[in-house]
Amino acid sequence: MHLALALASFLLLTGCANHRSSGGNSSGERSADGELPTMSDQTSAQKRASINLELAVGYYQRHENSVALDKIKLALAADPDYSQAYDMRALIYMDMQETHLAEENFLHALRLAPNNPEYNNNYGWFLCSNGRERESLTYFETAIKDRNYSSPAVAMDNAGMCNMKLNNMLEAEKYFKRAFNFDPSNLKVNENLARLYYTRKEYDQAKFYIGRLIKANVTDASVLWLGIRIAHKSGDRMTEGALGAELQRYHADSIQYASFQREAFDE
Repeated sequence: MHLALALASFLLLTGCANHRSSGGNSSGERSADGELPTMSDQTSAQKRASINLELAVGYYQRHENSVALDKIKLALAADPDYSQAYDMRALIYMDMQETHLAEENFLHALRLAPNNPEYNNNYGWFLCSNGRERESLTYFETAIKDRNYSSPAVAMDNAGMCNMKLNNMLEAEKYFKRAFNFDPSNLKVNENLARLYYTRKEYDQAKFYIGRLIKANVTDASVLWLGIRIAHKSGDRMTEGALGAELQRYHADSIQYASFQREAFDE
């Protein structure tokens, strides 16, 4: 959010997807969570802001960050208090590794809409990604507690990853299990649970979650390599060989396949 999902899903499930409000407001004023009214109720300026934000999201997803920033500038020229534009600009700056500018925009979005769960999740991931893991947990909790948050599993998963970075494995497990219970099909959550149990040498548990990824035909090099190591530690040579063949098929030039060839299972 993978550290990059922050992107995940982050991009990802971070608040970019629902950049337009689904609710109405006949007065044309902003709702409590910082979103704009529906297009039919918006003023001309708000419509321009919303359209430019939508364009910015598209350019961001294509990694055309300079153009995305230009569209954000136009959105804010039309509506200087458009909190979603500040949050989006923060994500763009984060992608560009402009840390100071990213934080400045995250905080501006939160000043305009302090309870918005997506903004809290995004800023939490920013903090976690910049060595401020303990600070991040408060923001994830704020997001998780919002009953209107459409993707709390993302914030739960992010909180779990940050706890792993802090070596708080029990807390990490609690967050990952909460995320799994909310959204069992979330592939990143399954991967993180497999990785957590592998780290704790609980190989049967790790095998269960990595198995769900394999059944879902996930062929990421990191996932296949994790599956190989779990199988190796479990003494499952058949699965180890089968996943090794998959790793060679899809990622013959990868670091992971080189490690597999050296039988460097503890790397």
